[in-house]
Amino acid sequence: MKNNIVSVILVLVIFFTISFITNIIGPIFPSLVKDFEISLTVAGFLPFSFFAAYGVMSIPSGFLVDKFNEKPVLIGAFIMSALGSLLFALHPSFIMAMSSLFLIGTGMAMLQVAINPLLRVSGGEENFAFYSVLAQLLFGAAATLSPLVYSSLAQGMSNPQSTGLVALLSSLVPSNMPWLSMYWLFAAVSVVMLLFIILIKLPKVELTDEETVGALDIYTQLFKNKTVILFFIGIAAYVGTEQGVANAISIFLERYHGLDPLTVGVNTVSNFWLMLTLGCFLGLALLKVLDSRLVLKIFSLGALVSLTIALFGSADMALIAFPLVGFFLSVMWSVIFSLALNSLADYHGSFAGILCTGIVGGGLASPIVGLLADFTGDLRIGMAVVYMTLIYIFSIGFWAKPLVNNKTLNMFSEKQNINK
Repeated sequence: MKNNIVSVILVLVIFFTISFITNIIGPIFPSLVKDFEISLTVAGFLPFSFFAAYGVMSIPSGFLVDKFNEKPVLIGAFIMSALGSLLFALHPSFIMAMSSLFLIGTGMAMLQVAINPLLRVSGGEENFAFYSVLAQLLFGAAATLSPLVYSSLAQGMSNPQSTGLVALLSSLVPSNMPWLSMYWLFAAVSVVMLLFIILIKLPKVELTDEETVGALDIYTQLFKNKTVILFFIGIAAYVGTEQGVANAISIFLERYHGLDPLTVGVNTVSNFWLMLTLGCFLGLALLKVLDSRLVLKIFSLGALVSLTIALFGSADMALIAFPLVGFFLSVMWSVIFSLALNSLADYHGSFAGILCTGIVGGGLASPIVGLLADFTGDLRIGMAVVYMTLIYIFSIGFWAKPLVNNKTLNMFSEKQNINK
């Protein structure tokens, strides 16, 4: 029992670590553009390198878990993360940045696949829902904290009298690249997590039908299914929306309102992730009284309105509206994912692997936003990409036909609708 509690804590810390590392790209985006002297189009390939790893590694990671179990995959994941972080920290160039971010993304994809079954077994199936929600809250907390840590480190490094960790990091990074300190920190965190995993005995995991990846011919069969393709695009659209907005906030506020990206920009990105986390509570409540497709439509419209205010309103309005976009994005991932799985009668494990591969959409949005912004000279026009992804998500609320609707407090909605 004691080992299982330790394993639960480990998995929750891994959720926190994944988010802490993943969501730093948005706050440092203006610095990447400036220090590497690159266009927004080229800069967009940095997050693309990270999220492309999800597209490449999500399904193979499932096969690795099946063959070698969770512990070797977790060890391999943090080796990838540590190696990628160190390479970036030691050789800060654009080409190295792309390679390093791909390695880090590979590690994060491996972690995502391995930890959910481990959490189910470690905490017990009867507690899985509770721990899953707790894990998502920690994920959101880390996304909120990561930009603030970066801002604190960067400002501290500008003080010649700084001591402790700040002074150590100052000695390791070029004075004009304080953001690089985060990758030294990521490398250290990855090594510490690696040591913990090596030392801890993890419980044996028996995969459920929903967690099993399935044979290659199943994937071939699924990719011929129109429903699978539509929901794959849906997941890509969601992650593209989330990252497209998060990566644009700081640089947009600097370009259009003259706001400091290291303070105001970073705080606004942090608030974006905080509101995305807090929005989950309202979403959970609404899903108890409304059909999930209706909730998806309401929140999609809310995100569209908030994004419009953020892009075309005043500076004060943008500082409120960008975090509100995060609030309305909060339920989209879980609703789209559940609608997708509930739209197929079987092969849920393989389908889930395909959906996770759709995370590559998070990388595709930024280069396209940058390309349009560079071509037109207007970042607002570049953000038209996010309008398109949000409209697609809105459309899911109309065409999704789940075999089982979400259970609500309305007795008439508890019936299971079988779509043939």
